[in-house]
Amino acid sequence: MRKIIHIDMDAFFASVEQRDHPELRGKPVAVGGGGDRGVVAAASYEARKYGVRSAMASRIAKHKCPQLIFVRSRFDVYKQVSAQIRAIFAEYTPLIEPLSLDEAYLDVTENLKGMKSATHIANEIRQRIRQTTRLTASAGVSYNKFLAKLASDHRKPDGIFVIKPEDGEAFVAQLPIERFHGIGRVTAQKMHSLGITTGSDMRQKTEEFLRQHFGKSGGYYYRIARALDDRPVEPDRIRKSVGSENTFEHDLDTLAEMQGGLIPLIEDVWQWVDRTRIYGRTVTVKIKLNDFQTLTRSRSSFLPIRERKFFESLAFGLLEENFPLPLPVRLLGVSLSNLEDSQPYEGKQLTLTF
Repeated sequence: MRKIIHIDMDAFFASVEQRDHPELRGKPVAVGGGGDRGVVAAASYEARKYGVRSAMASRIAKHKCPQLIFVRSRFDVYKQVSAQIRAIFAEYTPLIEPLSLDEAYLDVTENLKGMKSATHIANEIRQRIRQTTRLTASAGVSYNKFLAKLASDHRKPDGIFVIKPEDGEAFVAQLPIERFHGIGRVTAQKMHSLGITTGSDMRQKTEEFLRQHFGKSGGYYYRIARALDDRPVEPDRIRKSVGSENTFEHDLDTLAEMQGGLIPLIEDVWQWVDRTRIYGRTVTVKIKLNDFQTLTRSRSSFLPIRERKFFESLAFGLLEENFPLPLPVRLLGVSLSNLEDSQPYEGKQLTLTF
């Protein structure tokens, strides 16, 4: 039985801006471009009350919240703060699996402090984050990754929630399927049409039934409906590829929305590249439409990609080449493969091949 903590920073990008600019505190703030073709990268909780969300076109966000304040993103600052938070995690366990700049799984079954209670560890980490960064974090504690991530959402912002082994199945049973990670709006609608509205409803379906209607994801749904998840916390290591993807709460229709949705994923991947100094030569963009059709497109460079702007330009180019798309997009992903240590290429000109 593992002890897993999921730490999720509260409205991270927007909270950093409000911390560094006192005049923004308590006001609806959106990080991103405020022009007609701009996209919201992150929104403060004050903005979320009006329905403003990440990947939303700025013009729509301003219509929902006319007093919305736009600030330009400062990813260099967000990365610095993320590194501070990661250093705190490392004092408790080497088993850290970052999901993005603002969230991570920690396996504290055996921890560096010799503490028996994962709940005490989570509370101590939250206090340390507040003292070090003047930001708040929410935490979920449970015996597997799926439940820990659900738990961290349960008391947001600035909260902690624990799902004990004896409570896991009951917690999932009463949960609306819209709250399940990996189930977006379109999938939820399809489940509703099949009579599935809660975890309990999903548990009554056979794995064969779920696979028939949802493909490979059906096996995943079958397991999580029973609060089962045997995935280990996987620390960073040399691997064949590194990637990030996101299933959006609302489908994306425009190219601007899709580019906005891709930017945080590009940042997730490049943070890993910056930290490990392991570079790749092949960029792949994954696009899943709301009928679950998946498109993947790749492009390679002759030498390892050592600058973020080249990585972003390749990813955006692959996205634009597929536009217009026949249907709205429910998921985007970006990955970097053909990984290698690029130190031998120092000083050489990067040449892209198409």
